[in-house]
Amino acid sequence: MRRGALDTLIEAETPEGISLELRPAGLPARFFAFLLDWAIRIAVIVAAAQISALMGGIGTAVWIISLFVLEWLYPVAFELGRAGATPGKSAMGLRVVMDSGLPVTPAASLTRNLLRVADFLPLMYGFGIISMLLRKDFKRLGDLVAGTMVVHRPRAVARASLPEVEAVAPAIGIGLTEQAAIVALASRASRMTGERLDELAALAAPVVGQPGDSGAVVTRRVLGVARWLMGQRK
Repeated sequence: MRRGALDTLIEAETPEGISLELRPAGLPARFFAFLLDWAIRIAVIVAAAQISALMGGIGTAVWIISLFVLEWLYPVAFELGRAGATPGKSAMGLRVVMDSGLPVTPAASLTRNLLRVADFLPLMYGFGIISMLLRKDFKRLGDLVAGTMVVHRPRAVARASLPEVEAVAPAIGIGLTEQAAIVALASRASRMTGERLDELAALAAPVVGQPGDSGAVVTRRVLGVARWLMGQRK
């Protein structure tokens, strides 16, 4: 299992039985996300104050309501959106999910954000930081109660295409396991050195039915068998 300095992989299972790998976000990423969101809220508060000043007596009430909305509903509104994250978290490639890996629910989002009061104690999110540093899933107190987790968005994985070789029918009958192994080898061919590819292709040499050929020839024919197995026979 691949581990980073401050991040690890957590396995989760959805109610449908689908296994997911989640990469919880560590303290540095969440700190910078917090700074971005804080800067956005400060800018909105300043703008709201200027507008409220032009509204006379009712302006004070509008400004107080704006403070409440920004403090408590700002994160909830964004977490329940399509991105599952505030602008700060989105900029850092983060999102909030349930422990199962599913999108966060309204109740869970509201709970985790209301409990920021507890995380803030005794000063400057002291309890929240301690909780994050003591757990491999980096949950603060609000996440523990709400059953949520802040994770990195999955990286897009580029699919390797098969090399351009002529499709070749296998010389012998091969089972599904062997077929899957040959196709998997071909899909990784572009990410291997020539020597390593020839070495692995030699293990599948019997399927091409031409013993005694050189490594490069065997490799091309094994890759051709993979193309044939995938139906790319033109």
